Amino acid sequence: MVEGITTCIVAVTDPEYKEVFALRDEVLRKPLGQSLYNDDLSRDYTDAILVAKHNNNVIACLMLHHINTNEVQLRQMAVYNQWQGKGVGKHLVKFAEDFACSKGYTKVILHARKVAVDFYGGMGYVQFGNEFVEVGIPHFMMEKIIGV
Repeated sequence: MVEGITTCIVAVTDPEYKEVFALRDEVLRKPLGQSLYNDDLSRDYTDAILVAKHNNNVIACLMLHHINTNEVQLRQMAVYNQWQGKGVGKHLVKFAEDFACSKGYTKVILHARKVAVDFYGGMGYVQFGNEFVEVGIPHFMMEKIIGV
């Protein structure tokens, strides 16, 4: 893990949200020839937005979306390319799991891009169901029991 990484929760009204939006657009949409400006962002207002920062700049983010009293969905995880492979993503997912656990959730579910299945699998997430297409690329459902 890189020194000097901090994690925190931000709201859409915080200045960091603009950085979160730019990161998600750059990493999750532009490589697909898409734009986050075309997405329905209404869940951003109710989801928990978790970020990792270095030198006070957002370098990774993810959203936690309430499903029910036990389950939360991890979505829109993005790490700038230059920070990938350095433990930043794992650190942020662990922060998210701890946060979810503190709120009483016992399961995290997610739609993993096919290329990210091994990343999540290495953190204890289990794949279930069949491959499906989301934003034009293959995904798998994955889940992890937390707080036990």
